[in-house]
Amino acid sequence: MSPDKTVEKQSGRFQRGRSGNPNGRPKGSRNRTTLACEALLEEEAGALTRKAIQLAKDGDTIALRLCLDRIYPARKDRPVKFALPPINSPRDAADIAVAVAKAVAAGEITPNEASEFAKVIDTYVKAFHTAELDERVARMEQLSDVELMRIAMGGHQVDVTPALPKSLIFNSR
Repeated sequence: MSPDKTVEKQSGRFQRGRSGNPNGRPKGSRNRTTLACEALLEEEAGALTRKAIQLAKDGDTIALRLCLDRIYPARKDRPVKFALPPINSPRDAADIAVAVAKAVAAGEITPNEASEFAKVIDTYVKAFHTAELDERVARMEQLSDVELMRIAMGGHQVDVTPALPKSLIFNSR
């Protein structure tokens, strides 16, 4: 047995930063108790549903709420309809933000819905900037070295002929 393993056993603790299971629990794995409960309920699902409906019909408010929550669950969000300016550039995002703020002020949408709109606007602007940067890089990659040097020098003509070291220049005397 290696000294590392005996130290772990003797101290009763693992070393910091070292997991006993580095891969962790497999994704999608389920707890045994949950699986057992689901198996039991699956067999009786029909009978339990009929009993809950019968209790609800007999006036049991808890059973009634349970049944209604399953039939018509509470909505987490709703479709929002109001006029937005067209989106063609990041500048338009500012106009859309103004329209969203006005809709909140007028009570057409809630502040939470406005927050979700802001996320959509932000995503659009980031996507636009990414696409624009990609186009700019592609254009730069198409330029020759001479053109790049001219741009770097502020538009001035640049002599790109390589300078020869003085030791290689021959005098014809």
